[in-house]
Amino acid sequence: MNCRTVHDQLPDIALGTTPAPPGVEAHLDTCRECAGTLEALRSTMNLLDEWQVPEPSAFWDVRMQARLREEQQRASAGWLQWLRRPALSVAAALSLVVGIGLYQVGRFMRAGDAPPVAHFSAPTGTAVADLQYFDKNSDILQNFDALDDLDGDDDADTNN
Repeated sequence: MNCRTVHDQLPDIALGTTPAPPGVEAHLDTCRECAGTLEALRSTMNLLDEWQVPEPSAFWDVRMQARLREEQQRASAGWLQWLRRPALSVAAALSLVVGIGLYQVGRFMRAGDAPPVAHFSAPTGTAVADLQYFDKNSDILQNFDALDDLDGDDDADTNN
């Protein structure tokens, strides 16, 4: 048997609630450290059995009742503090929301007043001008193919 297993059983053996198994007794006979731990536990238990609980002071109950009354009065007078804390947090949150809203409105107003950005336009008839035209009108140009398909479907139906 090893010391760790014996140490787990020592408190019960020191109290006398369970008898020591033969393996534990054999280990205690051979291991001085575990035997010393058992003796220390038994002496501690004996000292605790002899200890007398001191009686509380005669005025302890009176002082405790007075302290409880003071705490109850302080708690009932403190309802205004509970009101203040949420009110401050709501006010801070509201001011934050208003500040962000005013900042966004100011940005929107400044963006509306900004002069339009001048775009580079190439001279007409150049490759760059043609590419700019295709870029600006790409949606319209793509829809022309769809119109051609519709016309082709109508011609196919009339031919049959």
